[in-house]
Amino acid sequence: MSPALDKDVSTCGSILPRRFSLLSYNIQVGVDTGRYREYVTKGWKHVFPHRERMVNLNRMASMLSQYDMVSLQEVDAGSLRCGFVDITEYLAHRAGFPHWYRQINRNIGVIAQHSNGFLSRFRPSRITHHKLPGGPGRGAMMFDFGTHREALLLCSAHLALGRRARAKQLAFLGELLQNRPNIVLMGDLNAGCDATEIRRFIEAHDMNEPACDQATFPSWRPVKKFDHILVSRSLNIINSRVLDYPLSDHLPVAMELELPEDAVTPPDSHPLSAQA
Repeated sequence: MSPALDKDVSTCGSILPRRFSLLSYNIQVGVDTGRYREYVTKGWKHVFPHRERMVNLNRMASMLSQYDMVSLQEVDAGSLRCGFVDITEYLAHRAGFPHWYRQINRNIGVIAQHSNGFLSRFRPSRITHHKLPGGPGRGAMMFDFGTHREALLLCSAHLALGRRARAKQLAFLGELLQNRPNIVLMGDLNAGCDATEIRRFIEAHDMNEPACDQATFPSWRPVKKFDHILVSRSLNIINSRVLDYPLSDHLPVAMELELPEDAVTPPDSHPLSAQA
């Protein structure tokens, strides 16, 4: 399917099961990095096309195919450096995902189209795209899986490097997520669980991050936890782990979740349209 703009697609939405798997992965545009000096020696791969990129993307697709919903950061929407291939669409088709969405956050024409991507086996009932505050080039996508207040609301995002910008972005996302009891925030947040802005967000929204002790960056010797799947405490975490899959400079983080019954069985009294 084609990438979605902000819209309500509830008339054709599929039912989200109570139990499903998630993965978040910063894929660095399909460029593998095995040591710091390769940011210099392989820097040209961020500008020009190369055969190894597609080999890496195919290997990534094989791994992504094992999950139900995937948040992707540092993808390209089809510029020169990736041979004019929309990476989100390519991975969706290669991994067998029927629904895929992308958000271009920095468009440099044929040079680069920096994007976020999202792959899903279930069609959301509503999708919204948001530009994040704190400087250009950062964005978030929101996915509703149901039309009642208790339905799952999932946010896929890539936050800024700077602490002040991140704090603004998390405050912005917090306003969008408030009053929803079953939420997920997943992506490259560029900060660890001990960062003040991350702790404040987790506490304000009564969330869990079970893999705080598992670092994701750099992939060859991880010491920092940049990549997260934050979930409401109302959601039952079956398992959560960082995968030893070093095809990028980040490692992917995976989770299996079980939703409460009210997230998939809409009560009569809490339609989303009644929200302030």
